[in-house]
Amino acid sequence: MDYVSVAEAREMPGLRLALSAGTPGPWGEAAKAVLKLRGVPFVPVRQHIMQANEKLVEWTGFRNAPVAVYNDEPGVAGWIEILMLAERLGSGPSLLPEDELERITVMGICTEICSSGGFGWERRLTMMGSGPRLQAGGSPDMMTPDVMTRAYGVREGVAGPATARVIAILQALASLLARSRAAGSEYLVGKSLTAADVYWACFAILIEPQPQAICPMSPEMRAVYANITPEIAAAADPALIAHRDMVWQRHIGLPMAF
Repeated sequence: MDYVSVAEAREMPGLRLALSAGTPGPWGEAAKAVLKLRGVPFVPVRQHIMQANEKLVEWTGFRNAPVAVYNDEPGVAGWIEILMLAERLGSGPSLLPEDELERITVMGICTEICSSGGFGWERRLTMMGSGPRLQAGGSPDMMTPDVMTRAYGVREGVAGPATARVIAILQALASLLARSRAAGSEYLVGKSLTAADVYWACFAILIEPQPQAICPMSPEMRAVYANITPEIAAAADPALIAHRDMVWQRHIGLPMAF
């Protein structure tokens, strides 16, 4: 992707989206996907993984990515705020069903995938709490692994409960998908693509990254993402991975670009 600096982005109109350059983070990939599917153009802004990102904080109030800034509006970093921004600015088929019960179901699924205590958050705890980790390196601007683990709530004894949550969510998603397929649909809710399908497709990288040819990443990052316990592996129904692949191939588009 052709990233611009924070300084350049601040002088631009329209939508600017800060992303972790070169890294397929699930929250960032989901932000890109919902904007693309809603037909909302954006300028990618470089955020540096595991760094303090002082200029980004000065501009938006946030260190992490993704962060979306539209014109002179305040920056938004939460998945739901970015989704609602995409819905407001976009055109064509909505990613949220018109039927209110289906909409509530979709938003509930997205919350279980994306929010604090959800699949992505708890899977990150299991990754940071054990197994291979990304190292900060020697730059004084880099945040150390210990600082990062504290920021995300890693502490002694967290891996067990986090693993249980990941398994429970995977099992629930597999049940939802099986129920939907039995009703004649290829999607998690209703008969067409919704945000629930998109967020699952982007977060599934945390248990089984796509092949290097379509999801290029460093060997170190791939090892972190692919490091799952046998219990999590058993809960990752192949149908969920097949669903992920269908959503990317049919709707979001491949190969992935970071």
